[in-house]
Amino acid sequence: INDWFAREIDAIREPYRPIPSGAISEGEVKAQIFVLLGAGLALAYALDVWAGHETPTVFLLSLIGSLVSYIYSAPPLKLKANGWLGTYSLGASYISLPWWAGQALFGTLDWKTMVLTMFYSFAGLGIAVINDFKSIEGDRALGLKSLPVEFGVDAAKWICVGTIDVFQLLVAGILFAIGEKPYAAAIVGLVIPQMILQQVYFLKDPIKNDVKYQASAQPFLVTGILVAGLAIGHHGPL
Repeated sequence: INDWFAREIDAIREPYRPIPSGAISEGEVKAQIFVLLGAGLALAYALDVWAGHETPTVFLLSLIGSLVSYIYSAPPLKLKANGWLGTYSLGASYISLPWWAGQALFGTLDWKTMVLTMFYSFAGLGIAVINDFKSIEGDRALGLKSLPVEFGVDAAKWICVGTIDVFQLLVAGILFAIGEKPYAAAIVGLVIPQMILQQVYFLKDPIKNDVKYQASAQPFLVTGILVAGLAIGHHGPL
């Protein structure tokens, strides 16, 4: 969906991609969307049946995720046109929604756990901003207010690393407060190499080094998410 609605931007910044290059037709794009959407929703409902849910929670969460994926890219809402809303919705889709689905399927999904994952989604916002540096020209040409367009490269790169680091440390603080101190320490330990890699790659040149930074730092962030999930599983409902 995003690739289809971003085809004009991609024609400027990455014309070799399948849709702007003409390698995939409009009909093939729509077929992929509906097949994958239908298969995903069917799988979500099957998981609810398997888990014996009276309310199909996983299916409903999948519907919400599908809706967010549409309004992120498509007019009239087109959340990606707004730097804050677009990147946060992307971060929440990467982190909160999958976490909620897993929690609902294998544990108990309560509002406190949902709030905790929303904090992590702000770290996801920072990760999403990284992708915007390579598309500044295309975003500016099409009126998209990404954070690098709105604030400039220098300010946006600090917003990016600030949200990544601060909100991971905030989650570590929450885990420490509820008594899960080893897990909190592990997350802090995983944030430190991310901060080092930010200095080595991203802050020096976020446009040139975006891929290098993500390839080297993302595993630490994703591992931190796993550690936080294990901490909640160990602790039980918050």
